[in-house]
Amino acid sequence: MTDIFQSTQPIYSQLADRINRQILRGELKPGDKLPSVRDLALQVNVNPNTVQRTYRELEGMEIVESKRGQGTFVTENQDILNTMRERLKQDEISQFVKGMHEMGYTDEEIEAGLQHFLHDQKGDQT
Repeated sequence: MTDIFQSTQPIYSQLADRINRQILRGELKPGDKLPSVRDLALQVNVNPNTVQRTYRELEGMEIVESKRGQGTFVTENQDILNTMRERLKQDEISQFVKGMHEMGYTDEEIEAGLQHFLHDQKGDQT
């Protein structure tokens, strides 16, 4: 499996974002073991050093923990996972609002558009 990476952001950072999103979606659960550095490097077709840096970054954010001789695991600390979830939500909202402002929309237009969108989504689910 060959992954496509954006040239605007370091690959290790993009991999960290992917793992964070897998955790948010429940694809990786607290306590789950991540693939070995070598296995993930082969899966996404990158240098193992890149994966090692990804795991170091995630460990620095306390999202994963390395257990010597056992591997790297998703933290079981729900407070850390909740903080990560909130941070990612705020990042997405910030990027969205910044983009809308760059296109000339006011806060009121953005809010009205979101309310309309969310209302339509509720109608589509029934």
